[in-house]
Amino acid sequence: MNLKIKKEKLLKHLNYVIKGISNKNLRPILNCIKFELTEEGLYLSSTDNDIAIKTFINKNEIEDNYSCGKFVVSGKYIYEIIRKLPNEIISIEEVMDSKIFISTTNSSFSLNSNNVDEFPNLELEESKNPIILSNKILKNIFNQTSFAASTQESRPAITGINFKISGNILECTATDSYRLAKKIINLENSVAEDVNIIIPTKNLLELSKMLSEDEENVEIHIFNNKVIFKFSTIIMLSRLINGTYPDVSKLIPNEFMLKLTVSMSDFYSLLDRVSLFSTEEEKNTIKLECKDNTVVVTSNIPEIGNVVEKIEVEKNNDENIKIAFSSKYMMEAIKVLDCDKIELCFNGEIKPIVIGNPEDTNLIQLIVPIRTY
Repeated sequence: MNLKIKKEKLLKHLNYVIKGISNKNLRPILNCIKFELTEEGLYLSSTDNDIAIKTFINKNEIEDNYSCGKFVVSGKYIYEIIRKLPNEIISIEEVMDSKIFISTTNSSFSLNSNNVDEFPNLELEESKNPIILSNKILKNIFNQTSFAASTQESRPAITGINFKISGNILECTATDSYRLAKKIINLENSVAEDVNIIIPTKNLLELSKMLSEDEENVEIHIFNNKVIFKFSTIIMLSRLINGTYPDVSKLIPNEFMLKLTVSMSDFYSLLDRVSLFSTEEEKNTIKLECKDNTVVVTSNIPEIGNVVEKIEVEKNNDENIKIAFSSKYMMEAIKVLDCDKIELCFNGEIKPIVIGNPEDTNLIQLIVPIRTY
C-alpha cells in the first residue's frame, strides 16, 4: 500500500480517530490506528473497546497513483509525526519487514506496523429506524446536561446520561445525586419500542468535540449493548453502561411554595462574586434569604472575610425563604439556560431547588440544598 495526501486533510481525520485510543490499554493493538485504502478512498479506524471511531477520506482528496492495502500502526506516534510535519504533501508507504515509511521533501520516518488481523472487528452496523437529530440539538443536549453527571465510578449508572424515548419524546437526564439536569426533545418521528439506555458521559463529550456547529443531521442507531452515531464521514460507536438508571421522575415537583424570577446575567454575576468567599472543602456553600422582593445572598470564610449581595426579584406570592446551596452547582445550572430571566422554585429549605426558563419547560435544572439553617 502507498499513497500521497496533503497534511491538513490527513490530520483532520487523525484528530477524530485519535480520540478512540487509550495509552492505558494493556492490549497494544488497542493503542493503534488502522489504515485501509480501497478503491473508494481511505478508512481510518480506532477503538479501545469502550468506543470505536471510523472515518473516511474520499479518493478525490488523495493524490493519484495510489495502491490499495491496509496496515495498523501506533496511534500516538503516527498522529504526532503527521502533526509535526510541514504543511505539504505526505507520502505513506508500506515496505518490507512490517515497516511503514512516512516522508515529505526533507523528512522521513519509519514506523513498525502491527498485525492487521489482530485489530478488532468494530461491528458498526446500522439499525432499521435510527433516531435523527441535528448537530446543534445534540451538542445542546450534552452541554446542558453532562456537567451534572457523576464522576464517581462507585456508582457507574450515574456516570452516564440517561436517554429515554417514548413515542416521539426524548428525555436526557444526568445526575450525581446532588443535582440533576434534564432536557426534553420532541422528535420528528415516533419510535416503535421505548428506549431506556445509559451512555457514558465521557464518550458523549468526545462525540460533541467532533460535531460541527451546522445543521447537519446525526443518525443514532441504538442496540442492546451499544449506540452508534453516524454523521458526515464519521461513525462513532459507544458501549452502553449496564445497570438501571435511578427513577428521577418524582424528584421534580409540579407545584412550589415560592417562585422567584430574576435576571439571569445579574444573578449569575452576583453568584460569581459571592462564590469568592466559598470553598470546595465547605461544598462552596452560600446562603440565600428572601425578604419581600429583595434577595440577600451571603457567604464567608472565617479567616478571610465575608460578602453580602442584594438583588431585586419578582415573586409569585408573599412567602419568604432561607436556604443554602452550592454556588458552583447553581452557577453551572444557570450558565446553560439560554434566556434573559430565570425562575428559582422552592418548596422549603430542605427540598430541592428547581431552576429553569419561565418560557421553556423543556430544560430543567435541580440542585439539592445544603442544611445550615
